[in-house]
Order: sequence, then structure tokens, then C-alpha cells
Amino acid sequence: MQEQRLTIKVMSKEEVNIAVEWAALEGWNPGLHDAHSYYQADPHGFLIGYLGDEAVATISVVKYNSDFAFLGFYIVKPEYRGKGYGMQIWQAGLSYLKGCNIALDGVIEQQTNYKKSGFSFAYNNIRFAGIADGQLAKNDHIIELARLPFSAIADYEKPLFPAARADFLQSWISQANSHALGILDNDKLAGYGVIRACREGFKIGPLYANTPQLAESLFLALKASVPTGETIYLDVPNINQAAMALAQRYSMQPSFETARMYTQQPPTTPLSKVFGITSFEIG
Repeated sequence: MQEQRLTIKVMSKEEVNIAVEWAALEGWNPGLHDAHSYYQADPHGFLIGYLGDEAVATISVVKYNSDFAFLGFYIVKPEYRGKGYGMQIWQAGLSYLKGCNIALDGVIEQQTNYKKSGFSFAYNNIRFAGIADGQLAKNDHIIELARLPFSAIADYEKPLFPAARADFLQSWISQANSHALGILDNDKLAGYGVIRACREGFKIGPLYANTPQLAESLFLALKASVPTGETIYLDVPNINQAAMALAQRYSMQPSFETARMYTQQPPTTPLSKVFGITSFEIG
């Protein structure tokens, strides 16, 4: 039986919630308010495929600029898998990103398929899970991120992400059910982190810091900002050994793993300062 052609369109802001809901069903545990922030990154970068009136496939192809993009939310409804619909929306997404260095965080078992589309492995990201314990020694260098001018936050992130993403970042650090903190060193921003409520527990992401010691201080402050006993998650690039050690020092356990892959050379991001990535869906 010949496969039907999908009707593929750019998602409306409301349709992004479909992708997030499907991600939750896949066990990816999205944040409660992720859809709104993701949409700010690229309103044209979310595609949905329909058969008649039924949504059956999604993909996000967020184009940060003409050089760099991030692919995520590649999901086909379970009952429609194996029928070619995933490849249809995949090809539409890659067409939108022509010429970009495309990144993704793929589930490990799909790595071979991504290689067939020109992606090369860079490193693994490990999702660690632990428990919030509410313990925190006072640290005068940690401040609410909202106290700083947004330009200072955007300037700090600039070398840590391959492209500017001001609209997304402004939304991400101010979303509901979240806590965003910065840490100062000689009165200058030397790291920041966000912890947000998810379908289950809370995720820390990003967690950026100039040194392992500053990262640990931020991590403890973020961990202490949520109710004791809640599950917390941190997505760590495994080539940052200090970040791996931080998670292990606080008895966090690996719970999920992705392969970070690129279609061109990996960006020259100083991963020694990336102790937790922002999101598997958007980089």
C-alpha cells in the first residue's frame, strides 16, 4: 500500500504544545512552560504533519541564524510509525535548514540513522537525577538573575552558545515556575543557572560557570530553591569531567543519555564552562 503524503505546515504557537505533549508521552519530561520559550527561538522552526485533520508527525528545526540550527521534537505518533511519515517531515525540516550547521541530541539507538543524514557524533550528554535537600549555606555572591541588566546575561552566554538567542533567553530566564540565579566574581557575572518545574520534578538548565567551584555554588543554590524531596535533573556534557564529578558528588544517578551530533564541525564552545545544557530539544 502506497504511503499517503503528509500535509506539512509550520506550527502555530498553540500547536507547539502538541510536540511538547508528545515528548512527555515519550518520557522526555518537558518543562511546564517550555513551549512558549521554544517558540520565541524561531516561530518558523516548528513543523507538523497532518493526515486529514489528524496530526501524526512533528519536528523542530530552530534556525538561530544562517549558520547554526538545532533539530528536535522528531516524533511520529506510535500508530503511524514505519509508514514513511517520519522521513517526509525530516526531509522538510532539513530543507528549511539548508546550509546550516545542524545540531541535535539524539537517542543513542537512532545514532546510526542520523549518520545516514550527514550527522557526526561529538559527545554524549548524560541526564543525572537526584533529590533536592534544601540545604544551603548563605553566599553573598549569588543573586537573583533578574537584578542584572539582560544585556549582561546575553553577553555572558555569547561564547557559550553558537548563536545569539536573545528572544528565547529572555523568555527562558523569566518563565513561570522557575528560579534563575547568577553568581558574581569581582562584581562581574561569572555564571548563571535556571531551575524549572517539569512534568516530573525540576530540571536545572542551563548551568554555566567560569570555574567548577562557582558551578557548585550555583548548583547548590538552585537545588535548595525547590521543595525538599523533589527530584532534580541535570543534563551534563560528558566531556566536562568537572561537571560529571559535580553530579556524582551529590549522589545523582544517570537516567538518560543522548548523542550530541552535528552536520559540520562542532562549534568551538568552551564546554569546560557548560555544567548543564539548556535543553535536549533546543540546545
